[in-house]
Amino acid sequence: MELNDSIINIKGIGEKSEKLFNKLGISTVGELLCYYPREYEIFRQIEPISGVAEGRTVIVEGSIVSKPRASRHGNLKIIECDIKDSTGLLRVVWFNMPFLMKTLHMGTKYILRGTAVNKNGILRLQQPKIISMKEYANSINKLFPIYSLTAGMTNNTILKAVKNCFDNTDFEKDILPAAIRKKYDLIMWKKAIQSIHFPKDKEECIKARKRLVFDEFFSFFTMMNRLKKERNKEKSIFEISDMYIIEEIKAVLSYTLTEGQDAAVSDIINDMESGYVMNRLIQGDVGSGKTIVAVIALALVVKNGYQGAIMVPTEVLAKQHYQSFCEVLGEFGIRIGMLIGSMTAAQKKKEYKKIEDGEIDIVVGTHALIQEKVSFKDLALVVTDEQHRFGVRQREALSSKGREPHMLVMSATPIPRTLAIILYGDLDVSVINVMPKGRLPIKNCVVGTNYRPQAYRFMEKEIAAGHQVYIICPMVEESENMEAENVTDYTNMLETTLAPSIRIKALHGKMKASLKNEIMEQFAAHEIDILVSTTVIEVGINVPNATVMMIENAERFGLAQLHQLRGRVGRGDSQSYCIFMAGNPSKETMKRLRVLEDSNDGFFVAKQDLKLRGPGDFFGIRQSGELDFALADIYQDAEIMKMANEAAKECEISLKDCNYGKKIVI
Repeated sequence: MELNDSIINIKGIGEKSEKLFNKLGISTVGELLCYYPREYEIFRQIEPISGVAEGRTVIVEGSIVSKPRASRHGNLKIIECDIKDSTGLLRVVWFNMPFLMKTLHMGTKYILRGTAVNKNGILRLQQPKIISMKEYANSINKLFPIYSLTAGMTNNTILKAVKNCFDNTDFEKDILPAAIRKKYDLIMWKKAIQSIHFPKDKEECIKARKRLVFDEFFSFFTMMNRLKKERNKEKSIFEISDMYIIEEIKAVLSYTLTEGQDAAVSDIINDMESGYVMNRLIQGDVGSGKTIVAVIALALVVKNGYQGAIMVPTEVLAKQHYQSFCEVLGEFGIRIGMLIGSMTAAQKKKEYKKIEDGEIDIVVGTHALIQEKVSFKDLALVVTDEQHRFGVRQREALSSKGREPHMLVMSATPIPRTLAIILYGDLDVSVINVMPKGRLPIKNCVVGTNYRPQAYRFMEKEIAAGHQVYIICPMVEESENMEAENVTDYTNMLETTLAPSIRIKALHGKMKASLKNEIMEQFAAHEIDILVSTTVIEVGINVPNATVMMIENAERFGLAQLHQLRGRVGRGDSQSYCIFMAGNPSKETMKRLRVLEDSNDGFFVAKQDLKLRGPGDFFGIRQSGELDFALADIYQDAEIMKMANEAAKECEISLKDCNYGKKIVI
């Protein structure tokens, strides 16, 4: 098989399973080989029940000493029993697995693997997997790959397909020259693919990951270098000379711009007056006031006779931006339009004509802005908000709607400047590092799961005061492979735990876009009190009334992403709080999370993230989310990123070659 062959050629994959693989974004052999494990399971020795501690994943062996009991709480079907060994007794709980009532027997000995959770003062093993003696004997101290799944897909299905694929694929010659591999101590690509899926030990896995992370960064920088060569200080055709609107906008604002905001505006003016096309990144922490800088920049091009556009990642954010743009710029006669995917065909057609005829000065929109039918009369400035949700290609697609328009990119991801200069090599960087006056700092606490009852009481108190709450879970639904809180079961549990008057809704990435938008709009309109969500809310919603953020299994996320999530609260006048709930309260975990407890400064958090996350820490830690790399993490892999950047400058390789049949992520 070749890397670009369809996965239907792989033994064991038929039409039905092909569709499931397609849902995971896998359609070719190369894409399957590059569908890396999310994490690895390491099987430990059986340990005595008396040594089981809260938050740890353990394997115990004991006999069932109480008759299994079935009960129901809302939509949850619960089975409980007690197991005992020579050292102690442990409560065991399963959710939505009613068939176990027929297979569990008193007096029978079982080996169970699961996570110990403290519930109302009682330690219990939650949702454990039942393991046979043979499976246990074959698994001790081995690394088992765990993949992200979709409904109907099992971990074993992916594992088998990858093995068949690897055994029968004709691997191309390694694209990296031997000199580069030797200089940066990189293994062959074929060996890396084998070892990332089937590692003999942790050390081999780390070496494989280093090579694959290097490749991702190398592809990225190869593309960036090409873009830089193509741009190379292009002349701008847009004459920007009328600056009066800037002072007029400042005069109507209810606040004074910070020093950082003023400096960013000055940078933009200098760029636009230079006679060359602006390519600038405005980097500022969550809540630092980047949006008003974009408003001023867009108003500036409009008052000089041109059009502007701003692209944001979600419809809810587009609507919120549209409203705030109208409020600030309406009195200046600037006409604002909006273009989002959920608009009807007739509404879009009407908006397309207005944009093309120049009857709209500034368009606020989502990806709908880069559709073929969108045509501007004279587009002079393109702004992309929440930069890491858009790739370089999407920025370019919007830019192509005009005659080499100025480009302004905004990012709330607090990347240390040294890394930002490498990552955004095609952009000049402005940093807003001062928060607006009057913004109350968020109060943070890092706690274990035994704090939950107090956290719920605190949430009820905030809701009674008229505020709202976010709760973040790492998963959408319960997984056979991963012990962590999930949105589906957590929402059901909250509905049975909290007062019936509290309005609770779930939100996650597997929902249809229309439903996600509807739920986010309901939350923004205070029709929901508690939103239980995955990281889908990391960007794209601004609810000043939300004052509490609780993140379950906080240890499963990088510090930078936790800081991003925390930024969803603290946006109004009221005091806000963030509770980092550690499912595994080990010494190392608590040390890492306390960085967030001690500081609300995103740039400080990012620097600490660089120090605390080494190459061996990738087991079970979420990626930062900055850009859409499959494995690479700009914090954890900062040193590899620097190496790949050097290598990309040294080595001219075509993008097609460094791709290995997988689309380049830019």
